[in-house]
Amino acid sequence: MKNFTVRDFVQVALVAALYIVLTITPPLNAISYGAYQFRVSEMLNFTAFYNRKYIIGLTLGCMISNFYSFGLVDVIVGGGSTLVFVTLGVILFDRFKKDYLFNGLFNKAFFYFSFFFAASMVTVAIELYFFGSPFWLTWFTTAVGELASLLIGALIMDKLGKRIDLTK
Repeated sequence: MKNFTVRDFVQVALVAALYIVLTITPPLNAISYGAYQFRVSEMLNFTAFYNRKYIIGLTLGCMISNFYSFGLVDVIVGGGSTLVFVTLGVILFDRFKKDYLFNGLFNKAFFYFSFFFAASMVTVAIELYFFGSPFWLTWFTTAVGELASLLIGALIMDKLGKRIDLTK
């Protein structure tokens, strides 16, 4: 693993800060937590496909944002889930980065990752089950919200990635 430069630390911190702002700032905070959630900040997960260092920023951003929900339990479960599933998703789907679906509309890696990460909402459903939410309904609603957020984010981040060099 390469040594991080000051530039790397700043970029990772910026991704974490953006994640936090897009999660906890009103009115986005109203839709970012609970059994029915649509986290706009989740679109930043695609930055990890440009450079894996952003996995750290995404994880830290998620952990700090989750202090505002169920506290330390959500920090550990949500942060751990983000770390594990973003890392796995990048490893599994990285080879599809240059391919597109639907006449160039969706980056293949982003499209596949969206469904993969939406399925990972099982961890949120398990966590919320212990706080009294029904498991299957919670998994369904969080997965649908996550999928919608990621599919919209896939379009935005693909276009943004063509205009801004996120690989450095």
